[in-house]
Amino acid sequence: MLETVSVNLGNLVLAFSDALDMAFPSLAAHQQRVAFIAWELAKQGNLSRERCENIFIAGLLHDIGALSIEEKKAVHDIDTYAFERHCIRGERLFQRSPWLASCAGLVRNHHLAWSASEEPRNAPAAVDAQILHLADDLERHIDRGVYILNQVERLLDRLRALAGRELNPDIVDLFGELAGREEFWLDLSSPRLYALLGRKNALPQIELDMTGIKAFAGLLGMVIDFKSSFTATHSAGVSRSVALLSEIAGMTRAEIDLMEVAGLLHDLGKLVVPNAILEKPAGLTTAEMNVVKQHTYHTFAILNTIPGFQTIAGWAAYHHERLDGKGYPFKLPEGVIDQGARIMAVADLFTAIAEDRPYRKGMKKEAIRKILREQANLGMRDTRITKLLVDNMADIGKSVALEQEAAATFYRTELSSADRQ
Repeated sequence: MLETVSVNLGNLVLAFSDALDMAFPSLAAHQQRVAFIAWELAKQGNLSRERCENIFIAGLLHDIGALSIEEKKAVHDIDTYAFERHCIRGERLFQRSPWLASCAGLVRNHHLAWSASEEPRNAPAAVDAQILHLADDLERHIDRGVYILNQVERLLDRLRALAGRELNPDIVDLFGELAGREEFWLDLSSPRLYALLGRKNALPQIELDMTGIKAFAGLLGMVIDFKSSFTATHSAGVSRSVALLSEIAGMTRAEIDLMEVAGLLHDLGKLVVPNAILEKPAGLTTAEMNVVKQHTYHTFAILNTIPGFQTIAGWAAYHHERLDGKGYPFKLPEGVIDQGARIMAVADLFTAIAEDRPYRKGMKKEAIRKILREQANLGMRDTRITKLLVDNMADIGKSVALEQEAAATFYRTELSSADRQ
């Protein structure tokens, strides 16, 4: 029997930053590197601990509003519209979290030119946003194919050329002091940067209880789902259905809470799947399906790095495993797939086939029951769990629909409106 858990906020933020950076391999570790530059620059400027922490957190998640691989590429290619859109979305997502709200303005303004700022130029908010802006611009212009110390002068020349227009000249000068340390550049380009950041003591040491974990997982679930209008409410629906099904199956309150979190995060690895595949209006080729198959692997890899989330990692990531051993990607045998993972697999299937997809409309209740029973009879899904869902489908379906409508409302009224500004 599981006891309730607590999780360090810093570990969650760092792991989620890692997940976001996986989505665009040519900018691997981009947000972590931006956070590192910004943190070192803030310390160089002797800013307060609170300001340094906010700058670091904003750096780790500053591209949270670029919801797909395609959007991340547009930002990397300096598409002005993509710049504005992902900054607005990022600000609104940050405002949804009590632990990130104080950083929302930094995310909104991390591409704002120094000459265009409406804040007094030496106001803390303007200075902090400029630190993040410099860090982001610098990192995007590092050539990953060239040894880092052989790029320093070129990078500094670029920053100096932007001083007085795009960048605050005082911050450019401040960075010039920092740039004289070879150790800074070697840390920045180190393949061990993730571990280095964990030892920097840069994040606030806040332990989240279950209420806090659910709130943060809800934010992550939105980012996962909002990649596409076709998945915009999926994790919210899975989380609700899995919580109800877990209760009916007799799990403890602590286990139900953890299942709810696992449901919100079960598709975390889909951040690496291009929308061109997720939104394809036809069946997938073998090559495309192979791309999809990696998503549960990445869900497990990311969640398993967070102390306290080891059990959640399996429950979330095994939702495409099958009791006959023919699922993906782990090909787990029936004996190692526990009750939580079995519930997740049934709840995910139930939610997915009820939803509209690019290649089909959502299925009606009788068709859903038929598929669930067929998969249970073929030894793919757990028979007992399937029966519990089928027997309680009416109540579970109503509750899931309400949860998904709330998610859809936020998607339509808040995030989608960023596209029109």
